Amino acid sequence: MNVADAEQLDAAAPLAFTRERFRLPEGVVYLDGNSLGALPAVASAALANTAEQQWGEDLIASWNKHGWIDWPTRLAAKLAPIVGAKSNELLIADSTSICLFKLLAAAVGARPGRKTILTQRRNFPTDLYVAQGLAEMLGLTLKAVEPDGILAAIDADTAVVTVTHVDYRSAAFFDMRGINEAARAAGALVVWDLSHSAGAIELDLNGSGAELAIGCGYKYLNGGPGAPAFLYAARHLQDGLINPLQGWMGHAEPFAFVDDYRPADGMLKFLTGTPSILALAALEAGLATFDGIAMRDIVAKSRSLSQLFIAEVEARCGGEVRLASPRDPAMRGSHVVFAHPDGYAVMQALISRGVVGDFRAPDLMRFGFAPLYNSHAEIVRAAEILADILATREWDQPRFKARARVT
Repeated sequence: MNVADAEQLDAAAPLAFTRERFRLPEGVVYLDGNSLGALPAVASAALANTAEQQWGEDLIASWNKHGWIDWPTRLAAKLAPIVGAKSNELLIADSTSICLFKLLAAAVGARPGRKTILTQRRNFPTDLYVAQGLAEMLGLTLKAVEPDGILAAIDADTAVVTVTHVDYRSAAFFDMRGINEAARAAGALVVWDLSHSAGAIELDLNGSGAELAIGCGYKYLNGGPGAPAFLYAARHLQDGLINPLQGWMGHAEPFAFVDDYRPADGMLKFLTGTPSILALAALEAGLATFDGIAMRDIVAKSRSLSQLFIAEVEARCGGEVRLASPRDPAMRGSHVVFAHPDGYAVMQALISRGVVGDFRAPDLMRFGFAPLYNSHAEIVRAAEILADILATREWDQPRFKARARVT
C-alpha cells in the first residue's frame, strides 16, 4: 500500500475526527502511546484552569467549591465504560506499583492460610518487584511460572494470581475469563494489571468475572507522564478487603481527626494520602478523549493499523526483522514488536527520522498504535522509513548505539 491509498482509508475511517483531540508535533509519527499517550488538546487549558483559577484564586476553598475531594471517584466514573466496570468498583489513586501492593496485600489477607502468590515469568518488572517485596514481608512464597503454565499452577495454596493482561513485550494477552474461572474454582483471587489494556482493547471486567485489577493512566488513557493509576475491586469483595496502607483519606471520617483508624465504605477505603489534583486534572483531559467513542471501534482500528504495519514491514524489510508478537490480531493488544539484533540502534535511527517507538531489551522494537490519533498513512510512512534505515544500514553509527537512561 502507498501513502495515498492509506490516506483514502483514513478518510473513510470512523475515528478520523478524533486526531483533532490531541496536540501532536508536525512531521512526527508517534508510535509510542503504549508508553506515554499523546497530549490531549484540552489538557494544557485544564491544567492552567486548575492551577491559576482554582488553586490560584480559590485556594483551599477549592476542595469544596470545585469538588477536589471527590475527583478520585468522579474520574473513576469516566473510566468505568472504558474498562467494563461499575463506577463504584473503581478508584483513581497513587501509582500502578502502589495500587498493586494494596490489592495484592488485600487479596492475601482475604485468603488466610494460603501462602503462595502466583505470577508469570518475565512479567513487567515492577509487578515482580512488588510481589517479591510483599512475599518477603509476609513470609509468603512467590511462584513464577511460564505464562502458558499459569492455569496448571493454580492450586489450594494459591492466595492470589497476579498477571499482566497484555504482555508489555510481545503484546500477547491472557484469557481473562479462563483464568478468573480457574482461580475462583480453586478459591484464589486474581489481580490483573491492565496497564497495556485499558483504552487500547475492549475490556469487560464485570462480564469476564474479574474481581481485582489495577492499571496506569499515562499510556492509552493519555493522562500525562506519571498520571495517577486506578484500582478495581468487584463490589461483592469490597467489604472483606483491607487496605494495607491506611491513611487519613481512607478513613470513614477523615476530618474528624480521631486517633483510631476506621475504614471508609467501598472503594474509598483504598485512598491513603491527599489526591494529586494537578495530575488528576491532566488525567481527566485524557479520559475525555474517549467521550462518545465505542471501544469496539477503537479495537477495530487498532487491528487495522497493526495488521497494515506488519504487512508493510514484512514486505519491505524481508528477513531483516522478526515478528515477536502474535500474528493473529485477536491474540494481541495494540502494539507490535519486531526483533532485530541491533534493535536499540535501529530505533534511535527511526526516532532521528521522526518515527517514535521504543526499545525493550534485549532486541525488541515496540510500535504502539493509539487508534484515537494514529493513522494508516503514518503506518505506511513508518514502514517506508524503517525499510530505508535497514537497507542503507543508517543505524550503524556510533551516535545511535550510545544508550540513554530511558530506552
